[in-house]
Amino acid sequence: MQHGFITPVPLHYVRNHGAVPKASWDDWTVEITGLVKRPMKLTMDQLVKEFQSREFPVTLVCAGNRRKEQNMIKPTVGFNWGASGISTSMWRGVPLRDVLKRCGIYSKKHGALNVCFEGAEHLPGGGGSKYGTSIKKEFAMDPARDIILAYMQNGELLTPDHGFPVRIIIPGFIGGRMVKWLKRIIVTTKESDNFYHYRDNKVLPSHVDSELANAEAWWYKPEYVINELNINSVITTPCHEEILPINSWTTQRPYTLRGYSYSGGGKKVTRVEVTMDGGETWHVCTLDHPEKPNKYGKFWCWCFWSLEVEVLDLLGAKEIAVRAWDETNNTQPEKLIWNLMGMMNNCWFRVKTNVCRPHKGEIGIVFEHPTLPGNQSGGWMAKERHPENPTIKKSVSSPFMNTASKTFSMSEVNKHNSADSAWIVVHGNIYDCTRFLKDHPGGTDSILINAGTDCTEEFDAIHSDKAKKMLEDYRIGELLTSGYISDSAGSSPNTSVHGASNMSFLAPIKEVAPTRPVALVPREKIPCKLVEKTSISHDVRRFRFALPSEDQVLGLPVGKHIFLCATIDAKLCMRAYTPTSSIDEVGHFDLVVKIYFKGVHPKFPNGGLMSQYLDSLPIGSSLDVKGPLGHIEYTGQGNFLVHGKPKFAKKLAMLAGGTGITPIYQVIQAILKDPKDETEMYVVCANRTEDDILLKEELDDWAKKHDRLKVWYVVQESIRKGWQYSTGFITESVMRDHIPEGSGDTLALACGPPPMIQFAVQPNLEKMKYDVKDSLLVF
Repeated sequence: MQHGFITPVPLHYVRNHGAVPKASWDDWTVEITGLVKRPMKLTMDQLVKEFQSREFPVTLVCAGNRRKEQNMIKPTVGFNWGASGISTSMWRGVPLRDVLKRCGIYSKKHGALNVCFEGAEHLPGGGGSKYGTSIKKEFAMDPARDIILAYMQNGELLTPDHGFPVRIIIPGFIGGRMVKWLKRIIVTTKESDNFYHYRDNKVLPSHVDSELANAEAWWYKPEYVINELNINSVITTPCHEEILPINSWTTQRPYTLRGYSYSGGGKKVTRVEVTMDGGETWHVCTLDHPEKPNKYGKFWCWCFWSLEVEVLDLLGAKEIAVRAWDETNNTQPEKLIWNLMGMMNNCWFRVKTNVCRPHKGEIGIVFEHPTLPGNQSGGWMAKERHPENPTIKKSVSSPFMNTASKTFSMSEVNKHNSADSAWIVVHGNIYDCTRFLKDHPGGTDSILINAGTDCTEEFDAIHSDKAKKMLEDYRIGELLTSGYISDSAGSSPNTSVHGASNMSFLAPIKEVAPTRPVALVPREKIPCKLVEKTSISHDVRRFRFALPSEDQVLGLPVGKHIFLCATIDAKLCMRAYTPTSSIDEVGHFDLVVKIYFKGVHPKFPNGGLMSQYLDSLPIGSSLDVKGPLGHIEYTGQGNFLVHGKPKFAKKLAMLAGGTGITPIYQVIQAILKDPKDETEMYVVCANRTEDDILLKEELDDWAKKHDRLKVWYVVQESIRKGWQYSTGFITESVMRDHIPEGSGDTLALACGPPPMIQFAVQPNLEKMKYDVKDSLLVF
């Protein structure tokens, strides 16, 4: 708001579902098709020159504005928007109704009921799709609605992040309806069937969680679709952690509260009120409407409010709250109403007040907003203790705990970053995971890589509900977030919105001894650009990612893995992958990935979220990589470190299922590259069909060249004549025929689906005299 009514383009909020598509003004066309008499494709020059353009200000608001307040009650499926998911620009474009009239849109009688919009970006949702949505025809053709195909913002052509070269602007609607990089307009009878139309931008009833929404098809119920914005208001002054000294100078003059307000559908905000006594009394604020209404009386922009109050009145208040009213006398609810997507939160915006001592001998008031945006810790909601809401099934990681506990500052948490003392912060709660280090199935690295940090988003992205419940056993307290307590770390880069920089606190996570600069930095994400994508089969791809610097090696020890991190459908997604490239490759690393498409496997109808995202990722796009992780490391010539303890083997029985071949492939590659390494390897690789076998060509080639490598395949069903390997499953017979008996110099390495490990590998190894507790290493 410090920039006034119009938001500079670089500060305008950005919400995209995937990588920004490349676009050229000269080559771009917008196709208008469906229930129109004259389907056509219009170039950008045609749009600009053949139609009369209009220019006016519009406020855009994400439907998830203020979502973090809902996430503090119970996690939603959306990320942590603060109260800044709002911006105002001067938009110039061509009226949509003029374009549709040019194309001869049919009447309702002929079935023209909806207008669908489709963008150009390639997205993973629904097994691969564009971003698309729709509005009713009467909205599209209503001249009072001012819907335009916009090509300029604040007097300049659109920037790539904001939809260059053309996007839809629908004043008074949520941002999710305003499709960027517009490629197609389709007039239809039914509303859009696009994945993002029915799986996004909905307000479902509070009792509906993810499982119920999927099981009972709540996503497909049109009555829960969001179009117009609701009434909302926010306090911006005082800001979070602002301190107002109480002295003879400040008490002589009033303090001015300020904020913004908006409503949807062109409705004017007519009143904003502030209470300092919990709603017993209200003070009417002064309103500033910088815009003029359109000729139909519609208001498309935010307005600003202000109120002068006595400082001593603030000193006696526990909180300040604001609510707004619009011309239909709609106002904001007092209390938050949770919903699965965290949309349209518009309860009273409350700022807490506390007495503090900013300087020796002086008192003051410190103000606390409900939350801080993103994954920053802080805000009064992180410290509140609310009783259980019977209508909401509380997450075990909810910040609202009914038990009294100790509080610790972030600087104190930062110190506990080693195997001797490993603390983490999740949703404002502090957990001492030290005693779980030896038991974590992913190894100590999985905890140490986040020790001493707030890892809320990553924890939620990786862990199941069962793991979240287990975490409660390690809870020791809460994060201290009071802004008025001085803390030397509080003003350091460690409290940045981008996350903590813990280089001074790194625990001794073992890495490859580098002869070149290493890309991986424990506890940090590094951006890697996709530079090459090769289709090996219909559902297998090889991806090559460039490291940040051309002279770097990845720095991943043999046997360990990395996390790929991406924001998919507004939520962090993290998946573990083992590179197939050699550890000494310079400037890049390779991944061989099986793509799990939607609708292929009945047990997983939505397919693989990350694999589909990777498949849709354009060349030149970047994603974040984090590591190394894992509890198994091969150090060469038969030597392993398992949970930091040494093991040795002359023979390796290697059992892989599906994509579980990749860590085993990595160990084989390291052994074969070292002519002094005489370790014998016996591989049994299980898959559903022959076509599902990853890296078969490479494995077969190595086996032909090296006598110390034996490879055997097992498939559930053979589709080719002359299949010379086993058909069915990994059985005792298969294992006795193709891997050595258990002995003091033999280790078994396994990676695959849990049922394969539990019901095939473990029991049959025991029959073959393996000590599975000591001699079976499961990646």
